[in-house]
Amino acid sequence: MKPAWLRVEVSDVDGLKRMVQILSQHGLYTVCQSARCPNLPRCWGAGTATFMILGDVCTRSCRFCATRTGWPGGRVDRDEPGRIARAVRELDLEYVVLTSVDRDDLPEGGAAHWAETIRNVKRAVPGVRVEALIPDFSGKREAIGKVLDAGPDVVGHNVETVRRLAPRVRDPRASYSRSLEVLRTVKELSPDTFTKSSLILGLGETEEEVREAMGDLLAAGVDILVLGQYLRPGPEQVPVVRYLVPEEFARWEEEARRMGFRAVVAGPLVRTSYRAAQVYRELVCG
Repeated sequence: MKPAWLRVEVSDVDGLKRMVQILSQHGLYTVCQSARCPNLPRCWGAGTATFMILGDVCTRSCRFCATRTGWPGGRVDRDEPGRIARAVRELDLEYVVLTSVDRDDLPEGGAAHWAETIRNVKRAVPGVRVEALIPDFSGKREAIGKVLDAGPDVVGHNVETVRRLAPRVRDPRASYSRSLEVLRTVKELSPDTFTKSSLILGLGETEEEVREAMGDLLAAGVDILVLGQYLRPGPEQVPVVRYLVPEEFARWEEEARRMGFRAVVAGPLVRTSYRAAQVYRELVCG
């Protein structure tokens, strides 16, 4: 049984209905739905969502994730960037989070589509801030550079778990070392762009391994660290080893700030895009 602190309430029923209507109207996907995020009622009710581009079928099969797996065969919805931009304008968003499935079937993992989507959003809503939660693009530096050229304000890429557990819970094509290299590459190519990464806890990691992972992320130039509880999406995914109490997340947040991260978001229900706009404003305003 899940602990009581993992229950979520809808903050705004009318806002939730409006979000559903607009997403459906434009035929858009969100990672909120695909990954069965526990914060969906709260965030959608507040008019916040993480748009998932390049479809809802991932070419990889991580054992903690509920996103559908398959091989799309190079198919891309060319109209999607425009529909995303129109939805952002209709929702009157000032801060947009984009993510995508892994698309190993596409040249450079779909980086060109990523760049087009970011540019469309920024043209449609002048002054909007865009956070790009990117896949690893198979580690291709040119692909990462293509996304950065479109001008995202924050770039996130998740290591997901500690080094020892990565081979057990992540797809074999995704590695702990490659994820760190992606984050380093973002900083090398665009030093002024804020970078973000996330660890999901409760998979069987030790405290020392969490500290090692935080140190690795800091060494890779990560500005924003996100720590959340792993929640098993379904019986096909790996089970939860342990539920951390809220006080443990508070302790990890304090320790991460002492280590030198510029911003830390930690809590049982926290996910990578949780409070994304607020964290960005805090970083910019100092």
